[in-house]
Amino acid sequence: MQIYKLLSALLDYPKQELLDHLPELYDLTERCEEVDEPERHAVLGFLAHLQGRTLTELQADYVQTFDLTAEHSLHLTHHLFGDDNNRGPALIDLGELYKDYGVEAVESELPDYLPLVLEFAAYLDDTEAMVFLSDAHKIFKVLTDNLKKAGSSYAGLLSIIEGRATLTRLAA
Repeated sequence: MQIYKLLSALLDYPKQELLDHLPELYDLTERCEEVDEPERHAVLGFLAHLQGRTLTELQADYVQTFDLTAEHSLHLTHHLFGDDNNRGPALIDLGELYKDYGVEAVESELPDYLPLVLEFAAYLDDTEAMVFLSDAHKIFKVLTDNLKKAGSSYAGLLSIIEGRATLTRLAA
């Protein structure tokens, strides 16, 4: 499992299936060669957070964090456009990009929903994913900072994405 698929699953609305698969997620995280130690530590810490909560608690936290707090929205274009009319063309362009790669977008979500964006990034090779995500680096930075200020357990996951969404990684 690529790191982007894992992050997508962890940033999506929590369901019982996620809790049922925690042992496998721990194992995958421990064995995943594409993550460095700080990333591994962040994911394992988040998995421990999940393990210590009921599904209802996790869902309530998710809604409070992402749905009721605009500064934490997982809809990336919201951070650029808010509810401005320019958001529509950006969403269409992103949906068209997915289609160009033969990826069908989930109809129940807008194409800028971060777990969906990460699912798409998982289809790309590492360099393509980095370049694709780097377009939203500033959004990831703001989102990470906002989640850190709020003391959210999701901050570490966004920090991983922020760190990977930069072209300076290509130079390394």
